[in-house]
Amino acid sequence: MIPIPYGRQEITQADIDAVIDVLRSDFLTQGPAVTTFERTVTAYCGAQHAVAVNSATSALHIACLGLGLGPGDWLWTSPITFVASANCGLYCGARVDFVDIDPRTYNLSVDCLAEKLAQAEKAGKLPKVVVPVHMCGQSCDMAAIYSLSQQYGFKIIEDASHAIGGKYKGEPIGNCRYSDITIFSFHPVKIITTGEGGMALTNDSALADRMQRYRSHGITSDSRIMQPRPANEIWNYQQVHLGYNYRMTDIQAALGVSQMARLDAYVEQRHHIAERYDAELVDLPLQTPWQHPESYSSYHLYPIRLKLEKSAKSQRQVYDELRAAGILVNLHYIPVYRQPYYEMMGFRAGYCPESERYHAEEISIPMFPTLTKSDQSKIIDVLHEVLA
Repeated sequence: MIPIPYGRQEITQADIDAVIDVLRSDFLTQGPAVTTFERTVTAYCGAQHAVAVNSATSALHIACLGLGLGPGDWLWTSPITFVASANCGLYCGARVDFVDIDPRTYNLSVDCLAEKLAQAEKAGKLPKVVVPVHMCGQSCDMAAIYSLSQQYGFKIIEDASHAIGGKYKGEPIGNCRYSDITIFSFHPVKIITTGEGGMALTNDSALADRMQRYRSHGITSDSRIMQPRPANEIWNYQQVHLGYNYRMTDIQAALGVSQMARLDAYVEQRHHIAERYDAELVDLPLQTPWQHPESYSSYHLYPIRLKLEKSAKSQRQVYDELRAAGILVNLHYIPVYRQPYYEMMGFRAGYCPESERYHAEEISIPMFPTLTKSDQSKIIDVLHEVLA
């Protein structure tokens, strides 16, 4: 029995050829392929600037640094996300807090955010940065979040790690119309891959410049930024602040450029798979993903939410039986604040009730463009057997 993973990359001959071309070139890192990849993504999304890095976690970190997040500041995000969405604030010495999710989209709840902001304003603890996470590839209600940012003065980083190829209000996610920065991930199970990799997009040229310096040790060759030195000394670069080695290689970027050519086809196929799941799981005691009419999801994930009151089996039993049948389902996600590291900060169970209900009922079933019809049939059949 060959197991069916919850996610899987596709590598074609065109991808392999693109990487081989770089291996035979003069540049393996920070060469023309990185610039081409950045321009390809900005052209697709409609943003003005992009900074490619070695992971989405690195992109989140330099985004926070670029916005000046630091000690004494607060970053707020969703609890239903990968830990990096919160960790990026801790890297900067800031404090982190969480906003509960919407029960239908599983994204950060605008109502909860508005209520929490009103309370924080009274307490003098407003966030400097809010990180909405586009869960499973469906955009948060960014227009509403942007409106709150204008009222309360916080900056917005869209964590769109799941969402390249998706749309909000008919426009590509990543255009930064309602945010300061948008982050993409190119991990192998995401919509497209560079092996590992990430990208930060923005329409602010000064912010893009800062993130580029943070990507590479805080170094610049821009004479406008460099400090004066004696004329007889050669200074072709300077480190002007502390930065990191977060650079993306040309090898990764070439793979990304090649994969971008198939992005729309990948998302379309994910929608076909989701539509079949929607139709054939309708009679089971579970909730399939609800899609907001203003959003076009990239369907990075397909989470089912068990209706445990109508099932004789627990989440654990369903999870174990699916995996025993060779269907390698996963959970997305354990609420971040329930992680032991965050509990040491004082967070406790019950902090975000809807997030905890979601965690107790959710299972992510396989979703990737090369999922065959026969494998999807097996997944559907096993789900019917397990939940009958």
